[in-house]
Amino acid sequence: MDELIVSVSGLRGIVGTSLTPEVAVRYAEAFLATLPPGGIVIGRDGRASGGMFADAIAAAVMAAGREVLDAGVAATPTVGVLVEEHQAAGGIQISASHNPPQYNGMKLFSAAGRVLTAEAGRVVLARFHEPSPLPAAASPGGRRQVDGAPVHVQRVLARVDVEAIRRVRPRVWLDAGHGAGSCAARLLFEALGLEATIAGATPDGQFEHTPEPTEENLAGMLPQIAACGADVGFFQDPDADRLAIATADGRFIGEEATLPLAVEAVLEKTPGRSWSTAPPVA
Repeated sequence: MDELIVSVSGLRGIVGTSLTPEVAVRYAEAFLATLPPGGIVIGRDGRASGGMFADAIAAAVMAAGREVLDAGVAATPTVGVLVEEHQAAGGIQISASHNPPQYNGMKLFSAAGRVLTAEAGRVVLARFHEPSPLPAAASPGGRRQVDGAPVHVQRVLARVDVEAIRRVRPRVWLDAGHGAGSCAARLLFEALGLEATIAGATPDGQFEHTPEPTEENLAGMLPQIAACGADVGFFQDPDADRLAIATADGRFIGEEATLPLAVEAVLEKTPGRSWSTAPPVA
């Protein structure tokens, strides 16, 4: 459907028809109007249209007198890390997530480095539908490049048992899907000393399969895990805020099990309080 989809969590549309640089700038300006003073982090996934939208949005941000922290091609979680790291007023990720290549979109981050709450998103949405000009800035802001992958990886390393992983040295296969995920993933695998095979590592938006990481869409990729002798397989969507997993023999586990498996691993080492739903014994 060629219509602009706008909600409290962002917007997306087909490039050149429902979504144009003018629409993106109007949405960005609605967002800027709700923020405290400070710089804005701008990132994008690997879609071919991403650079065009990044330049248009950056121009609007600078015209408002704010500094642009240009993350270039970066995973959506990396943009959030950069917002917090640089104490920015907010962030904009240019991505249509798992949608087909003709789409693009925008996701918004608060100063906390997290996607906007529904309440904050409703304020942006209202301003988008009833736009009012931003006050003219006395002088334009600047634009500088920031590389978010190293700081993102360092934060991950600080939260995992690096030595235990290095001792086991699992062989890893990753489908980055020609999206932004390979940027930080490659650094992470190197830091952990892992032997890794990355498919779709070039973030150019040239998707080899429908980008949503479902079993049906990944059926042609699953045999590659066993073919390269990997111990585990991972699949990212184009902006790398979704992660599906598979076993060494190519059995699809999916993304819904990722968090429960992580929780199970933590509780094995640091068990919490046990709760029971059984009625009390009389």
